[in-house]
Amino acid sequence: MNTETLKAVAFDLDGTLVDSAPDLASSINLMLKELDRMIYPIELIKSWVGNGVEVLVKRALSGSEQIASNLDETLYQDARARFDRLYAENLCVETRPYPGVIEALQWLSEQRIPMAVITNKPYAFTVQLLEQLNMSHFFEIMLGGDSLDKRKPDPYPLQYALDKLHLRPRQMLMVGDSRNDILAAKAAGCPSLGMTYGYNYGIPITESEPDWSADRLTIIQTLFG
Repeated sequence: MNTETLKAVAFDLDGTLVDSAPDLASSINLMLKELDRMIYPIELIKSWVGNGVEVLVKRALSGSEQIASNLDETLYQDARARFDRLYAENLCVETRPYPGVIEALQWLSEQRIPMAVITNKPYAFTVQLLEQLNMSHFFEIMLGGDSLDKRKPDPYPLQYALDKLHLRPRQMLMVGDSRNDILAAKAAGCPSLGMTYGYNYGIPITESEPDWSADRLTIIQTLFG
């Protein structure tokens, strides 16, 4: 694929730029403990990450990737308020950028390549996390799952970023670790890079057929170099 037209990069956050699963899982389990409910292993909770906090909390209350059809809304609202409080208190206890991420972001910044974060994580948590990790200055655009009317895998967040950056779809690379990222990229007409180390429901990211896949973000220097 011709990479000469690439002029910007949009990144997913959880599982792509940062390994946030330990803090997400611990906050979910703290929430479940407060509700006197069963807690779960981190690896299982990791498989529930990627569709936003509402889905994550509902999966935790259901004890499954499949949300229980009879899940009580009052219970969810109580659980969600508890999770939001607990996660805000434990946002960056163990969360760290993946190896090669800061190096890649620094290189892109030096090349004056615009960057965006497009995540299904709530906007407030997104900004707080990036600020606490001293990463927010890299990004011209930060979109959370509640920033717009639609979220990934819908292409609208990518289309919004393209409009703000005055770019055509083929000019922005979407980098993500899950099928939602690749589906959104395909629907928007953007090329995609799938990271192999993230949270993709236990399914290899290559099965979603991104244009490229890699186990370290520094490959981006080759794509833009």
